[in-house]
Amino acid sequence: MYGSKEDRLAIAKRIHDGELTRKEAALEYGVPRKTIESWVVSYEESIGVRKPRFKSKTPNRVLSNERAAYENMSREELIDALILSKANELRAKKGYEVRGDGANKEFIPLNNKNSK
Repeated sequence: MYGSKEDRLAIAKRIHDGELTRKEAALEYGVPRKTIESWVVSYEESIGVRKPRFKSKTPNRVLSNERAAYENMSREELIDALILSKANELRAKKGYEVRGDGANKEFIPLNNKNSK
């Protein structure tokens, strides 16, 4: 990287203001144009011209609902949920899932291929 963050933002400001092109900046400062572009994006985000790049792929409300469900569980319920989750993960790797419990268990293949 070239210099400090302030230096990079100053270069990006010059590009944003039209004093310098991205290609000229890349040649003058000896950095790739992709790097120059990321500096310009960072500058534009800092002044509010561009929306921030990084957003959560999952809405916060969904995560908070799942978290609330776990927060309301007792320690024993959390341990049981963890064991069940791990068992389901291992079953999925082997190619089946289980519905029901006790004498009513039903083993359902996830695909039509034999796992052996």
